[in-house]
Amino acid sequence: MQTRMAQQMCEEIQRIFPLSPKVREALIAVDREIFVPSALKHLAYSLDALPMVDSQWISSPLTVAKMSEYLAPNGGDSVLEVGCGSGYQAMIFSKMFRRVFSIERIGKLLNEAKERFRLLQAHNIFTKLADGQKGWEEYAPFDAILFSACAKSIPHTLVEQLSEGGVIVVPLLEGNKQVIKRFVKSRGQLDRGENLSECLFVDIQDGILQ
Repeated sequence: MQTRMAQQMCEEIQRIFPLSPKVREALIAVDREIFVPSALKHLAYSLDALPMVDSQWISSPLTVAKMSEYLAPNGGDSVLEVGCGSGYQAMIFSKMFRRVFSIERIGKLLNEAKERFRLLQAHNIFTKLADGQKGWEEYAPFDAILFSACAKSIPHTLVEQLSEGGVIVVPLLEGNKQVIKRFVKSRGQLDRGENLSECLFVDIQDGILQ
């Protein structure tokens, strides 16, 4: 049942946004119902963002698919996620990367996500309660870094923790819009970045939907 609903979700996404086999397989492999509030399980496979505790949201499967494709459709060794939230994006990454490091600043959210990872036996996801904008120095450098929340800028600390040739994908606030951008590190600095699409994310500082 779960697999069939996930397949239908991917077909719906595919009509809007092309999926690579790697990302499609990851989306089908993860039971999204586990990551949404029990009262909203009937909406788990819809392409909607859903509310969680503390004014936070679980991103739409379409957004998760986009972020996964933008970051590294062929996977890699290690990825750092800034903003664990429900844990759904990290779980998708666990099917694409050898190691996933996910940081969350809200304790209740992180504890719930860790319990989901335990139930799903996701042994390659490592979590930390902290300010994700400071990164996770002891496990750096990372092949890729994803912001799962909107930011006004990219902290230099995270640039330092990115591997040479590595990729950062981040929803940035530009004027009154949120734009998903992708940056590549070259010679110790990020390039000028590539605009990928507009979006709607929780603000990394205020925890409110923009």
